[in-house]
Amino acid sequence: MKTFDELDLIAPLKRAISDENYTTPTPIQAQTIPAALQGRDVLGCAQTGTGKTAAFALPILNLIGAEHRKAAPNRPQVLVLAPTRELAIQIGESFATYGKHLRLRHVLVYGGVSQGNQVRALNRGAHILVATPGRLIDLMDQGHIDLRQLEMFVLDEADRMLDMGFLPALRRIISELPQRRQSLFFSATMPPKITDLSQSLLRDPVTVNVTPKSTSVERIEQQLYFVEKGGKQKLLEKIIGGESASRAIVFTRTKRGANVLAEKLDNNGIRAVAIHGNKSQSARQRALEAFRRNKVQVLVATDVAARGIDIDGVTHVVNYDIPNEPESYVHRIGRTGRAGAEGIAISFCSDAERGELREIEKFIGMKLPLAPDQPPQQPRDPNAPKNPQSKGARRSPYRGGGRGKGGNYGASGEQSNAGRRPRRKQRAKQIN
Repeated sequence: MKTFDELDLIAPLKRAISDENYTTPTPIQAQTIPAALQGRDVLGCAQTGTGKTAAFALPILNLIGAEHRKAAPNRPQVLVLAPTRELAIQIGESFATYGKHLRLRHVLVYGGVSQGNQVRALNRGAHILVATPGRLIDLMDQGHIDLRQLEMFVLDEADRMLDMGFLPALRRIISELPQRRQSLFFSATMPPKITDLSQSLLRDPVTVNVTPKSTSVERIEQQLYFVEKGGKQKLLEKIIGGESASRAIVFTRTKRGANVLAEKLDNNGIRAVAIHGNKSQSARQRALEAFRRNKVQVLVATDVAARGIDIDGVTHVVNYDIPNEPESYVHRIGRTGRAGAEGIAISFCSDAERGELREIEKFIGMKLPLAPDQPPQQPRDPNAPKNPQSKGARRSPYRGGGRGKGGNYGASGEQSNAGRRPRRKQRAKQIN
């Protein structure tokens, strides 16, 4: 499939696609939509920002839009599961955009807000239900959702769901689904645990992988700074103060770290706001809207937002803290360079984070390029855990732990004894 015109879509859907000026499908769309339209199960793997939502939304809307069936109260025809509230909201917006010329109803179900409006919307009837696992199970237990008549099931960002510990919830939800259904399974990465889950979920699926495991986003310029914890904020302010950094997302490891950093940036004249799981849904939406409308320059986020932010024009992503999971690196930097645009992803790595850096480089199949203007070497963070491989020796900020300037390494790369102080024999303590 080279153009959307080649698809046998119903007229209202073609009109909506034309309204959005869509002509050429992305690779994931071109390879999954025809199979989904034929009723096949699909296992699709592609990076964030490559059009996965349209890859499942268009076949769904085409199927139920052609039937002209009335929505039954509390019994959706389609269920789309997403890991975060933000992603669920964006999926709902996509269904509204593509289905604006169809008389179909979709309902969003997620936590962090009162369930009253969601229950009333379900009682009125919905063709499509977009939900996060926790609130979905709550409403199922209360009798507000019956999945026995479900015809299509979509699992979006499946790897993220497993990272967030949703596997027990997924198994519970899947156990309530009818055996005869069409399932569309999408993920940005395909680790073994995703493959195992897909084997129990899908029947003879069409498997499409347009994102080899060893690659990251090609349009994104990646840079690495070696900097200790105490120097990160100053370096960040220098980068954010540049002319090109008009809209930046900064990722921290903890919720408290996000709050503290956003407050410090704001106090130093850089408009910033934090977003993480402890924020209420209304606060998270206000933060995203302020960022989208350029009322703030910096959005400081934890990994809960790595899959839930789809905002064009993000010029920079900064990994203020190196992520614990290599997959999270790919999703974080995927917040920039979206919709064909270019972007810059910058990572700050302290001595204590070198292990996580090595895992990321192994996962993406490349060494992160060093930024040209490395900060001067700083004292090692006294609060950082000791690296057992360093044997107490001070490590160089250069890659390899001392293979550059100041390291005691020979031409072979092996550490030499030159320049080392001889170890003193310790006297045995006399026991009185």
